[in-house]
Amino acid sequence: MKSASTTDLLHQIPEDLLYTHHPKPVRHEIIESKTPLDTKALETIDIKADLHRKPVTLSDKLAFFIVKLLRLPTDWFFKKKYIHRAVMLETVAAVPGMVGATVRHLRSLRKLQHDGGWIDHLLHEAENERMHLMTWMRVSQPNLWERTLITIVQGGFYNTFFLLYLLSPKTAHRVVGYLEEEAIVSYSSFLKEIDNGNIENTKNVPDIAIDYWNLNKDTATLRDLVLAIRADEATHRDTNHHFADRILLGHEDLRDDVERIFKGDAGGKANKMAGLTDEAAEKWKWNK
Repeated sequence: MKSASTTDLLHQIPEDLLYTHHPKPVRHEIIESKTPLDTKALETIDIKADLHRKPVTLSDKLAFFIVKLLRLPTDWFFKKKYIHRAVMLETVAAVPGMVGATVRHLRSLRKLQHDGGWIDHLLHEAENERMHLMTWMRVSQPNLWERTLITIVQGGFYNTFFLLYLLSPKTAHRVVGYLEEEAIVSYSSFLKEIDNGNIENTKNVPDIAIDYWNLNKDTATLRDLVLAIRADEATHRDTNHHFADRILLGHEDLRDDVERIFKGDAGGKANKMAGLTDEAAEKWKWNK
């Protein structure tokens, strides 16, 4: 009887659910590549690994202090266990995009107005970071203690970040920008350990990673995986610092600026946004 009921239920699946969602990467170099990516192709992606957004306002300095403070226990606990560090890092990194999208979605409903094009980007960020976590979970196979720690850290960080986003979304996005800067530092150190032979450059790369980042399944290595994920983190670094700048300038709607860029309006307001040109005020520039 139960079997028959289950069969009937499966036959009643709504048409909208009859497709498989395939997560998309965030880097255009990966999305647009016509052939699987090998080590050389991944190394040519220009991520500007040394870029650092100078903290200028009090909010910036607070965000920078919070991130540096959070790094201390992480360095102490994981030391050079970079694969396990990556699992914990991605547990936290997958939270902000979902929180930001949720808050902005609810605000859009309350104010009965368009969100300005942010929600889709934030959800894409959250999904991308979740794919990082799913990949590292398959590589590391965390034990019960590590899974418990992941649950505790995720719960604490989600609620704390949700409160921060409600109080100051500008600070929240700046925190994420600085977290991503630290993620790039961690993954760069990970690469050095691989290159120095301290971590085996195994070819045991999960199928989920090969499929998602369009890696060459015959040659993909752990190093290729780290390169691909580090490139993603650079995208999130740039995006979140830009979001914080837009909030600071009171120009949150992305739609007009994106339209100007695609129309090739070199003199448009989009090209005068904080940090985008050499003519921008010194305090908005990135530095190494």
